[in-house]
Amino acid sequence: MGADYLGGQFTAACLKVGTSSFADFLGASAPELLPGARTAGPAALSAAGSGAGGGPGADLPHGTTIVAVDFTGGVIMVGDRRSTAGSMIAQRDIEKVFRSYEKLEGRTLSLEGKANRLAAFVRGNLGGAMQGLVVVPLYAGYDEETGKGRIFSYDPAGGRYEERNYHSIGSGSVFARGALKKLYTAGMAEDEAVTACMQALYDAADDDSATGGPDLARRIYPVVAVITEDGFRRLTDDEAGEYVQAVVAERLQSPGGPTAPLRQATT
Repeated sequence: MGADYLGGQFTAACLKVGTSSFADFLGASAPELLPGARTAGPAALSAAGSGAGGGPGADLPHGTTIVAVDFTGGVIMVGDRRSTAGSMIAQRDIEKVFRSYEKLEGRTLSLEGKANRLAAFVRGNLGGAMQGLVVVPLYAGYDEETGKGRIFSYDPAGGRYEERNYHSIGSGSVFARGALKKLYTAGMAEDEAVTACMQALYDAADDDSATGGPDLARRIYPVVAVITEDGFRRLTDDEAGEYVQAVVAERLQSPGGPTAPLRQATT
């Protein structure tokens, strides 16, 4: 990879469509760069690329699915609680959504400035990312200048991208975004946005084994953060549990979840 990069070219692996996991990318294209790397044949490389056990990097812990949705007054961020290592569940109640803090030096950074600063942090970890130790964050906040919630995604090299309306990252993100595409409407109220996120995570867990669904027996529910003009607020387990119970009750009647109308109503 180094020689190809210095020559101003990309390898075929760089241009191949795959998952958002950089560890999986290295496992398929340069397994020797992974921590604990070992010589592996094509079968092992395929297993690592798909996230199955047995290949290089299969024992690396992976966080799974996080979604963010804007609503009237701010933005919602919700994360499932499962962490996986290959085919094993590494932890059932991991925390993936965190409140960000800042060092005050005269004046507060704007949301745009914070997003740029986070990009610099991600870019500073590029050396670790090249060894498979990569963290790609999803950042959301309330912009005091525009009075709206904003969502930013990143790549392992520190590239920063502003997302519109909603976004999701992680192994189940493709299923979560598919759900949000049908459920999201502009100007949603807070409770509607939380419900849409819960539905999206449920769909992600339904199709992605690495994403943890709500654990009713252990009372382990997704972490729900609400960011508004008043600041950061995390829903209590009881509050999150009410949304979970409503979604689960609906899924018992309709396993596929809510459907979007084929045509918009006209007045």
